[in-house]
Amino acid sequence: MNGLRWGDNSAFYLIFAIVAMVLFYFIFQQQNKNKLNKAFGDRIAPWLSQSVSKHKQKIRLFLEVIGCFFIVVALARPQLGQSQQEVKSEGVELMVLADVSDSMLAEDVKPSRLELMKVELEKLVDLMPGNKMGLIAFAGSSALMSPLTTDPGALKMYIQSLDVNAVTHQGTNFQVALSYAKEAFERGGVTQAENLKTTRVVLVLSDGEDQEPDAIAEAQKLNEAGIHIITVAYGTEKGASIPARDARGNLTGMRKDKSGQPIVTQVRGDFLKEIARKTDGEFYNSYFDGSHLRDIVSKINEYEKSEFATSMNVQYDEKFAIPLLFGVIFLSLSFLVSNRQPRTYRPKGIFDV
Repeated sequence: MNGLRWGDNSAFYLIFAIVAMVLFYFIFQQQNKNKLNKAFGDRIAPWLSQSVSKHKQKIRLFLEVIGCFFIVVALARPQLGQSQQEVKSEGVELMVLADVSDSMLAEDVKPSRLELMKVELEKLVDLMPGNKMGLIAFAGSSALMSPLTTDPGALKMYIQSLDVNAVTHQGTNFQVALSYAKEAFERGGVTQAENLKTTRVVLVLSDGEDQEPDAIAEAQKLNEAGIHIITVAYGTEKGASIPARDARGNLTGMRKDKSGQPIVTQVRGDFLKEIARKTDGEFYNSYFDGSHLRDIVSKINEYEKSEFATSMNVQYDEKFAIPLLFGVIFLSLSFLVSNRQPRTYRPKGIFDV
């Protein structure tokens, strides 16, 4: 048999507020009595306050204290009994490769390619519950930001931390990033067996700039391992210059090449298409309306899903409604109690000389 437990023990600290309320009540009562006696004397003061029933005042205070106590108990959320619910996690293993090279700072899409990528990636996490997702930041080198996980909150935290300083070397080395993704699957994914295959997908978010020639060959290796690649291009064909900012984020100009000319970065969609094509994946352009996100989810849902883990969620039976009802009843009764005497009696001898 499951015993009584409390959902929020900190609510009981409010009992000190009830005790303070009672103390202040008696203190104010005594102060008012002293003031009347001082102003009118010990003989006249009781006559001025004869219409007030001290007995009813105490009854009203008692009802208010009991009512507040039950409200505190309700806030502490008493729980009695529990039930268990089986929760199954089902989906694919998805490793996200997020481009954090300097070219992603271009602002041909607002607020920038990098910031737009981060916003859309968080939306994608919400659209794909149940899947195991990991995050790799890449440029000239790669860094594992998050291993495969089913926790969307933790993944979003790492997404928000993405910036050009997440990796040690700049550039855009797709070959290293794809190889790193394959290793991440092997380290943190479900063990593959002949009778149990987990669908694995690599999602590449990039502008396609500064590609290395070995990337296509690496994509072919992923295809041989049964890993699909989906690519999303950020930026425009017209391109834009890369802003230069100081440590405080203030714009100081545009980045320039060795000849002193502003560096213009353009999206390279053909390269990203070729990588996706090698692994029976898909290529998408990032659109302002976010329609490509729904298409990505639909594409991933076409792949065979696997059951990752089964967990038991414990749900406790909340009983706060019972003390809450008693609290409301006692407080309502306190409002019905008047602190006035039913009749006013003239003290005998008040006009005596």
